[in-house]
Amino acid sequence: MAKNAKMILDRAFQISEIDDRIYGSFIEHLGRAVYDGIYQPGHPLSNADGFRTDVIDLVKELNVPIVRYPGGNFVSNFFWEDSVGPVSERPHRLELAWKSLEKNEVGLHEFSKWAKAANSEVMMAVNLGTRGIADACNLLEYCNHPGGTKYSDLRISHGQKEPYGFKTWCLGNEMDGPWQTGHKTADEYGKLAAETAKAMKIIDPSVEFVVCGSSNRAMPTYAVWEDQVLTHTYEYVDYLSLHTYYGNRSGDSNDFLAKSDDMDYFIKEIIATCDYVKAKTRSKKNMYLSFDEWNVWYHSNAADNEITEKHPWQVAPPMLEDIYNFEDALLVGLMLIVLLRHSDRVKVACLAQLINVIAPIMTDANGGGAWRQTIFYPFMHASRYGRGVALMPVMDVPRHDTKNHADITDIESVSVYNEEKGELTIFAVNRNLEEDVVLTTDVRSFEGYRFAEHIVLENDDLKAENSFGCEKVAPKQANEQTALEDGKLTSMLHKASWNVIRLVKSDR
Repeated sequence: MAKNAKMILDRAFQISEIDDRIYGSFIEHLGRAVYDGIYQPGHPLSNADGFRTDVIDLVKELNVPIVRYPGGNFVSNFFWEDSVGPVSERPHRLELAWKSLEKNEVGLHEFSKWAKAANSEVMMAVNLGTRGIADACNLLEYCNHPGGTKYSDLRISHGQKEPYGFKTWCLGNEMDGPWQTGHKTADEYGKLAAETAKAMKIIDPSVEFVVCGSSNRAMPTYAVWEDQVLTHTYEYVDYLSLHTYYGNRSGDSNDFLAKSDDMDYFIKEIIATCDYVKAKTRSKKNMYLSFDEWNVWYHSNAADNEITEKHPWQVAPPMLEDIYNFEDALLVGLMLIVLLRHSDRVKVACLAQLINVIAPIMTDANGGGAWRQTIFYPFMHASRYGRGVALMPVMDVPRHDTKNHADITDIESVSVYNEEKGELTIFAVNRNLEEDVVLTTDVRSFEGYRFAEHIVLENDDLKAENSFGCEKVAPKQANEQTALEDGKLTSMLHKASWNVIRLVKSDR
């Protein structure tokens, strides 16, 4: 017998307008993300520029508005000058972060062209690991200045007359991490980031900056890092970065699906830290968040260690190629719900990454086509239907305990109201692995709306995977599971399921 849960939705219970960039992603020069991912000259599905058109089509299906580039750990030894100009003259370099060989066949011009084809903007990163202020300024001048100067004229000589106009810039990557080439203390990095931002703003006052926060919540310098870095940079930057990945190494699926609660705590703690620095510095502005790395990542760890330790300096080795299962898709859905519930402060987020490397999209390593991983679908649904205003639900739901998490909700949910389109979308995950839940939702404030569809992602096997030519996990219509009568929406949410329930204005 199913459990029961209740929810109230009201168009007045608004969290925030959702910034489209919350559906961003990330491409790093790592593994087969770039080479044999977005770029594969000679492949039957590649265009004249060598870009995979099937991959571009899938990225368009996800509707990704911004892509962080070129790293990631890669950026901390990135010499941008190597990635511009005639391809035949570009040097090959040892890539220190992932022990690969970087041929620089795809660089700034090529990636900008790919992003435009994929209907996306570029979120550019500067190297504050092995380089510094002058190189960051030179890169910005090359990318955004109209002309008449050394680096803007260099861009023009490379065939790009118009500036790229990159607006959002990352000031390094994970500078708190000892693994980072050029790792710095919070004080060292805070001073460097502040001075870099100040100098870059002189060149282009329109740009926005993301300063590095903690690489994850378990870092020994967690929160102290944010305090010290923001004390230096608060008035010069716009966003603080957060990164997190989760895995199910123990095999405990119940506890795995509770880890989205850890993400929620992470965001709340960082918001509190930002607001503390706001008070301490007597600032009048809010610091917003860029959750520019988030995903499930653990399946490929052993294989990655084998490559870096025993077979280094390969070109585009198959690294971080997690093959995701159904429970991974559920957690990705849960993490999306967390991000949307914090859309008042989280303005940018990047699913890490986009192609082949811990990614929703994979390309067949044997020259075949591209395919959708299990995690593709909740991200696609959120990106497609999660544009508008996030609404905070008032919920009364059953709860359960897991090994490492107490009193977690069976149902996690958030709703998005798009007044212009006349749409209300409910995203909900039943993370109870044993019992169905009947969710009764009060939607009386949406008078004149009708039930449109109920989409569900479910599978009896939590470990079910998709592969090239074999899609075991895919969404289906489940309209029979939901009914709307007299302002009351009744939905059957099956155990372990991702649900998208949509209402539209009756005249649409």
